[in-house]
Amino acid sequence: MSTLPVIEPVRLTQHSHGAGCGCKIAPAQLEIILKSALGTLPDPKLLVGYGSRDDAAVYDLGDGRCVISTTDFFSPIVDDAFDFGRIAATNAVSDVYAMGGRPLLAIAILGWPVEKLGPDLAQQVVEGGRRACHDMGIPLAGGHSIDAPEPFFGLAVTGEVRKEHLKRNDTARAGDVIFLTKPIGIGLLSTAQKRGKLRPEHTHIARDVMVMPNSIGSRLGGSSGVHALTDVTGFGLAGHLLEMCRGSGLSARIRFDDIPRIPEAIIYLNEGCFPDGAFRTWKSCAGEIRGASSMERMLFMADPQTSGGLLIACSPEASGELSAMLGSTGLPSTAIGAFEPALGIPGVSVE
Repeated sequence: MSTLPVIEPVRLTQHSHGAGCGCKIAPAQLEIILKSALGTLPDPKLLVGYGSRDDAAVYDLGDGRCVISTTDFFSPIVDDAFDFGRIAATNAVSDVYAMGGRPLLAIAILGWPVEKLGPDLAQQVVEGGRRACHDMGIPLAGGHSIDAPEPFFGLAVTGEVRKEHLKRNDTARAGDVIFLTKPIGIGLLSTAQKRGKLRPEHTHIARDVMVMPNSIGSRLGGSSGVHALTDVTGFGLAGHLLEMCRGSGLSARIRFDDIPRIPEAIIYLNEGCFPDGAFRTWKSCAGEIRGASSMERMLFMADPQTSGGLLIACSPEASGELSAMLGSTGLPSTAIGAFEPALGIPGVSVE
């Protein structure tokens, strides 16, 4: 009597060299890539371009409204195809929320090794992206696909924002209080999964954080007390906080114990599941960060996030109201630090 062969489920994370936003090019290398002899071509209606390393481009329509345009895509960070699509879509739309805006529609970007993984898995990825867009109230209106050696998926997203509600990553002020709306640890958990070390009871933790949309960003756009906003993704808390510091000409002081962290992530840190992206980021910015000398502090500060939380700079006077707003929606509501005048080169101190 013959037996049917056991078909092992496809593990998408084994078909990519990186994981989620952890596959982003390191900040120092990105600086080289973005250099241009032309500089920034002048256009008074382009309110935000790539010069400030912000989350999206913003174009002034001249009637009080602005168009937000962004794109984001990456290789699989989870093994389940549908969840991969949901996460990638949620992450891409986050850039619109990080500008204080409201998403309008999305276009899919798909690269797929069709002969190796087949079209059925790709359909599940796109369906996951469609579900995430539906849940955020926007249509997935089309897209483009190519046959690629590694799988990747993401979106190009169009949004809108009132000009007076636009939030940038380079407009923090000295004294502003800092909040972070999602816990850190995605990179550690996803690295453990890629290496086959993630415990079965922990498989849902990172996914549940990553599929949570940063839709509160649209509400933050209407708050005059919120001075600057960005989302934390592949460069980790350290990299994105430094972008805010450099752009605003400030330094930041962070209380490490107040940083929201995924409790289970420390298990995999202790087991050596160190994300490569964390070391790339740390190599680029370690000279501007003080007080993160331990492995734990370094890895949590530089841990690459995928679909991470919003990093908020808020006036001290509005911080109580903002904390209450975050708490009422179930988001971390404890301030993690504050911005202060830069004494010399802007940097981050970790206490």
